Amino acid sequence: MTVRRCIPWPDRRLRTQAQPVEAITEEIRALWDDMIDTMEAMPGVGLAAPQIGVLLRLAVVDGSTQRGKAVRLANPEILHASVEFRDHDEASPNLPGVSARISRPRAVTVRYLDEHGTINRRDFVGIEATSVQHQIDHLNGRMYFDNLSKVKRDMLLRKAKKAAG
Repeated sequence: MTVRRCIPWPDRRLRTQAQPVEAITEEIRALWDDMIDTMEAMPGVGLAAPQIGVLLRLAVVDGSTQRGKAVRLANPEILHASVEFRDHDEASPNLPGVSARISRPRAVTVRYLDEHGTINRRDFVGIEATSVQHQIDHLNGRMYFDNLSKVKRDMLLRKAKKAAG
């Protein structure tokens, strides 16, 4: 089990678009395993590779109640988003001590490469839909607080700075 360190905001890698994964290799599978261990240790419902300083389009999501059902995604892409939105409190281990209520589509259909290198398509609903959208934001160099108004974002970042001491 390898729990990786989440890089702290405002590390520039958190604002960098991640590179596509060319092939699913043993190194990629091992990285996914580390990402799942890191996600479980937080605990969280998702993690994107840039959060641990790896600029590849890789993410893991596990919103199951019993855990151990993580979906491994390479190059995830949203094909469809529901018109119905859902509010959820979101946070990030890269900016500890703060969270914000974010409104996102309640369900999304995502195309991605799975651990076998097969192109997959899956519907994510509820907490998993929120998480997969959050992870794709990370892959695109965005943080959850980028979805807030400037005033709310500035307040959140000040609060985070104060919490960090």
